[in-house]
Amino acid sequence: MTFLIETIDVTASGREIVRRKEMPGSELGIGRDAANAIHLDDLAVELNHARVTQREDGTLAVEAVSSLGFTVEGRHTNSAIIDPRGGGELGFGNYRLTVSQGEGGVPAISIRVAEAAEGARADKVGGFALASAMPSKRVVAWVALVGILIAFLAVPIFSHLTRDTVKPDYDQQGAVLMDSSWSTGSLSLAHEGLEDNCEACHVTPFEAVTDQTCLSCHGELSKHIDTIIEDHAKPDRMAPARGPLPWGDQIQWDIAHAFGKSGPGVCSDCHTEHEGKTKMQPAAQAFCADCHDSLDKRLTDTELGNAGDFGTAHPQFKAVLFTEPGQKDPVRLSLDSQPKEYNGLRFPHDVHLDKRGGVARMAMRIGAKRGYGAGGMECKDCHRLNKDESDYLPVEMERDCEACHSLVFDSSGGQFRSLEHGDVGKMQAALARLDRAPRRPIVTDRRRPGEYARGGLYYQDFGQPQRGLIAINRALSRGGVCGDCHIPTSKGSRAGVMPVNLPDKYFIRGFFDHKTHEKDAECSDCHLAGQSKSADDLLMPAIKQCRDCHMGEADKKADVPSSCAMCHAYHPRNGLMPAIDPHRKDKKSISDRKTIAGILPKQRPASRAGGE
Repeated sequence: MTFLIETIDVTASGREIVRRKEMPGSELGIGRDAANAIHLDDLAVELNHARVTQREDGTLAVEAVSSLGFTVEGRHTNSAIIDPRGGGELGFGNYRLTVSQGEGGVPAISIRVAEAAEGARADKVGGFALASAMPSKRVVAWVALVGILIAFLAVPIFSHLTRDTVKPDYDQQGAVLMDSSWSTGSLSLAHEGLEDNCEACHVTPFEAVTDQTCLSCHGELSKHIDTIIEDHAKPDRMAPARGPLPWGDQIQWDIAHAFGKSGPGVCSDCHTEHEGKTKMQPAAQAFCADCHDSLDKRLTDTELGNAGDFGTAHPQFKAVLFTEPGQKDPVRLSLDSQPKEYNGLRFPHDVHLDKRGGVARMAMRIGAKRGYGAGGMECKDCHRLNKDESDYLPVEMERDCEACHSLVFDSSGGQFRSLEHGDVGKMQAALARLDRAPRRPIVTDRRRPGEYARGGLYYQDFGQPQRGLIAINRALSRGGVCGDCHIPTSKGSRAGVMPVNLPDKYFIRGFFDHKTHEKDAECSDCHLAGQSKSADDLLMPAIKQCRDCHMGEADKKADVPSSCAMCHAYHPRNGLMPAIDPHRKDKKSISDRKTIAGILPKQRPASRAGGE
């Protein structure tokens, strides 16, 4: 037994394409499964929908395998007997199967999609559709295109050409209409205030943002001091330090230059915008190492050591300090040379930190009511964190020292007089006034000849005042109220002390956040103050101590894999930490920073006692 299967497709021009094939056997499967002899690609048809069986009398028995059934001459049923000689039509979803008798009495089944019937039905209801009252899709597309060009191209261009040219201002709203529609994404958190002021950065249409535009806000004339950006280095030094570009990068830059983009080395190389409301991430180690790993080969006169990885390729730290009395400018020396600091003070840390010494006993007695000294002196008793807890405030005599080192020099009627710290001239004047106190009159019965009248009483005080001078000399001598901590000197015939040079920051090329280290380290882990017998000792840790925890960015075994950006900023910001330290979990703003003038140690006038 054999079946003749005909599949009829209709082209767009209405021409029919008929494909015939003979299927041997007495049974055929109908369904969406491709394994069926009659495969109907319609979701309304089950995978195995029905089965056709040829009976001995030549008729065909059609039975539904699924519960959906099918139609016979338009009537729904689950089974049917069809005589090929009389013909019949079966309906499965959108397909119509016509049964007839072919050549040689072979049953023939023709398959076609019922588009004609559905199309006729659609024509009947088409008048009620919204599409019949609307313009064609082509007309709508052209109208929309013209509207888009006017709203998003013509209006911004016309608005830009007719606007008043003003200096870019972060606080002013933009004057160009509809320009935000050209934006490729949101601005970063640092520039989100410019979302509606595109022309603040894009000064000239269709030209890349220039460094000059950036410096209008971030340059020396910026009205917001926190936004001032310093050059990483002078342009004439950076160009040779960068070295030749790889050929691939060079091709890209040639193309960029053709479109008016400056570089390399411009602001927009690193500070890319329209990438979402995020903060700029710290630079990767490779960004710095590309130049600094072999810097001395390109800049042969550089004073900077090569640095490519903190754990394996980083020079020893260099500290800024004074090393000799009377030195006008500080020097920057490597810690490998074990430099000695001359700060104009006498201060043995070991005596003050000795838990069994006299200082500890005094601290226990004096500090009992002030919240310190229970176990002797500690670092925090004199060294206090600043506002953002990233660094320490300068030591102040009155606040940190005077409880033990009293400046009281006289008492009268239960009132105490103290010397004013920090000015030798005022100290000398206060001690000199000791000679002006009232003295008990020394009276004699002898009458002196001359202009004095008979019977008068006179004071006997014909010598130079000595008490004040003795007090001044004692105060300035070693062990005196001043000489105990300061080094005496003289200028001409006037006594004084050596200027005090206490830098607020020794490492001016990097920054260090004490707040992030307070939980994992003690002061003595890095600063060996308990062993220091002289103020000349430079108590700064060498790189070896930092490497106990910190190694390079790629060192996964280190406690803290550290990139260059953990301690250095690309823009020096006057030699200090960034306004927002990316490594602080609390993201606390560092707002009480000083300029480099406040960091570099400078000599104070010889008339000052220092320590203020």
